[in-house]
Amino acid sequence: MSTHHIRPLGRTLPGSTRPKLASSARARLQNTVPCRGKATKPSNTSGASQASEAEKDSLPWQEYLSIRKGKRRWETAVTIPTTIAGFVGGISYFGTLEMDPQKPIFNIDPMFVYGAATLGCAGMGYLIGPVLGSSFWRMTHRRAMRLIEKRDKEFHEHIVRNRVDPTRQSATNPVPDYYGEKIGSLNDYRQWLRDQAKFRRKASGFLSED
Repeated sequence: MSTHHIRPLGRTLPGSTRPKLASSARARLQNTVPCRGKATKPSNTSGASQASEAEKDSLPWQEYLSIRKGKRRWETAVTIPTTIAGFVGGISYFGTLEMDPQKPIFNIDPMFVYGAATLGCAGMGYLIGPVLGSSFWRMTHRRAMRLIEKRDKEFHEHIVRNRVDPTRQSATNPVPDYYGEKIGSLNDYRQWLRDQAKFRRKASGFLSED
């Protein structure tokens, strides 16, 4: 009676393709399933969202300077009628008062006093105009006021850092736009810097001659 060799269960036959299939399947699983110990690369969506939020929280300089220029136009547009209204109001009031040359006011002829008071009313209108214009302008820019005020602070720091010393001015070399009020664009700002540098050169030459 012949005995047959019985192969143990669970072992593969030589030449079988089953181990290759298992290794390829294991490789596919390793490529698809991330390992717990390895960190995955962060996506760029968070960086893009942070960049967009930073853009929303900042105001471009060109846009800010154009807004600032528009604000100055508002103030000028309101100053003209308020000055005229103050002058007309002064004439309407002081022009109707009786003037007696024999009764001076503070030892001054009443006509000069009333004339000075009329000019004072016009000056009051001139001072009130920018305040009213700025108030009207702020009402039209309520949503962007936080960003504008932030840029105002930064712009003031730039002006203070780069403007000249006013004590060095002379009759032939006045200070060029000390507060930077005429700056309405980036080109205006560059020109303002050139004017400050020109003032410094001229002032240093003037002082050296003394």
